[in-house]
Amino acid sequence: MRPFALAALLALATTFTGGAFHAQQPTKVHRVGALFNRGPNLDDVELLRKGLAQRGYVEGTNLVIEARFAEGKLDRLPTFAAELVAMGVDVIAAYGGPPTSAARRATTTIPIVAALVADPVALGFAATLARPGGNVTGITNHDPELAIRQLRILNEVFPTLARVAFLSDADIPGADASGLAPIERANVAAAEAMRITPQILKLRGPTPDFAQAFDTMVAEKAEALVVLEVPVPFGNRERIAELAAARRIPTMFWGGAWNAGGLMSYGTSFTDTYPRMPEYVDRVLKGAKPADTPFEVITRREFVVNLKIARGLGVTIPGEVLKRADRTID
Repeated sequence: MRPFALAALLALATTFTGGAFHAQQPTKVHRVGALFNRGPNLDDVELLRKGLAQRGYVEGTNLVIEARFAEGKLDRLPTFAAELVAMGVDVIAAYGGPPTSAARRATTTIPIVAALVADPVALGFAATLARPGGNVTGITNHDPELAIRQLRILNEVFPTLARVAFLSDADIPGADASGLAPIERANVAAAEAMRITPQILKLRGPTPDFAQAFDTMVAEKAEALVVLEVPVPFGNRERIAELAAARRIPTMFWGGAWNAGGLMSYGTSFTDTYPRMPEYVDRVLKGAKPADTPFEVITRREFVVNLKIARGLGVTIPGEVLKRADRTID
């Protein structure tokens, strides 16, 4: 064969393999698992779907989302996590401490992106926020000063404050020999540092016994209630605010829970971590390793005072406190 003819054939072959052949390659389908504490909430999945669509992933074309909802029955999470691992998902989006814990127990190799986790290091999900070191990364609203800041605000409003109840969840991970999870230990330490007696009360889903919890608060003369941003209180915040108001117990909720109906809310918010989940899932699908991908930390704090609730409780909020509020509800 003449040299020019051979060259022409090679050029044609290169064009074919570089163009038409590769165009016929099947589109890679990315499988994303999603684990939730609560019941089916299409808004949660839709937020993930829309965020991924903005980054080029289209469900039914190059994306499959496998969502699992514990519906408050957190003992279902290990089974769901195992199912996602068996499916061979590329990444697990875990919404909350219990889902992240369940996913981490199910796999040490499949990447996990966590949101709604207050302290990934204390829970053992990461060696440090800057360099997680394992298969978990994500977004956190971790604020080491939250507990002491909330109590200081309460103490400004109630200068003789001596006893505070903390409403938590019996099934959150990380409990030590004392039976307290990291978020509970942080609040106990903050209260004791201020010479306030802490009272930890744990609810258990999916049907928490609110009556017993509030009866115990009243019996032990709790003067205020701090509602922790953990699964059961998170999903029942309006009911908790209503019961506290009925018993005339002032409440402090987490940042972002201003619409629960409590007296005050202060701090960072778990819900601020939601919109960032698609970004981190995308990073992992494109090859980022969780071990080397720093946790993003939400730092925006919000302070809201409900003056209507204050009037109903007969509480006067000092002017200096109101000046620091980002907003008031009246």
